[in-house]
Amino acid sequence: MKQGKLVTTGIVVFLSLIAILIFSNATFLTINAGERGVLFKRFGGGLDRENLFTPGFHIIAPWNSVYTYDVRETQVDEQMQVLSSNGLNISVDVTFRFHPQYDKIADLHEKFGENYRETLVRPEARSAVREIIGRFTPEELYSTRRDEVQTMIQNNLEKKLADNYLVLRAALIRDISLPDKVKRAIEDKLEAEQSALKYEFILAQERKEAERRIIEAQAKAESNRILNASLSENILRDKGIEATIELSKSPNSKTIIVGSGKNGMPLILNND
Repeated sequence: MKQGKLVTTGIVVFLSLIAILIFSNATFLTINAGERGVLFKRFGGGLDRENLFTPGFHIIAPWNSVYTYDVRETQVDEQMQVLSSNGLNISVDVTFRFHPQYDKIADLHEKFGENYRETLVRPEARSAVREIIGRFTPEELYSTRRDEVQTMIQNNLEKKLADNYLVLRAALIRDISLPDKVKRAIEDKLEAEQSALKYEFILAQERKEAERRIIEAQAKAESNRILNASLSENILRDKGIEATIELSKSPNSKTIIVGSGKNGMPLILNND
């Protein structure tokens, strides 16, 4: 009797220990910072869309499951071969930074699952890059419109990801590589354009300098015309007399003969 009770007690204790181990692993859950948990109720209606598990300690029924998602900003890098508008093959290196919408984790889980980066982000990112870059020529991509292309890719992909419960933070073009022959041709063209602009600037400066000189000469000619028109014979004689008087005051020795010069102007002879 006693031996039977001991065996029974031992079995109960053993089963209890097993149950405790099982239930401790199944019912206690810790959600770390930067994570959210989606509850799947096996016997209660499937995914719980209203109540997400936030960071902290949680207790769940052992028959339910919790899927943990990292909601911090993450990135996907893509190296692609795409076609430009004229059919040239171009290598593009891009980075996309994004994170899930915090309150839509259940919808994201139901539609794409935990591997949403591969099933959603990469395909949509590749599609956006091909669609936008296909509108531009290699020269535009290489030199003049790179920032515009980057913005268009972000706007295109941003809407697609937003419709699927993701927030796009940035779409960045790290590098655009062209075939060497095409790259050299573009660089030669840009250099020629810069030289042409330089010469055009020089010509414009020369034209302005020529115009300035013409205006200056015209101003001088007009000044002389006005001056000549205003000078009469009497005025000139008076100016000569004034100059003679001033010279006579000079300490240098001289001889002044009055009335002997042209038009009756005094003659001044230096005694030296």
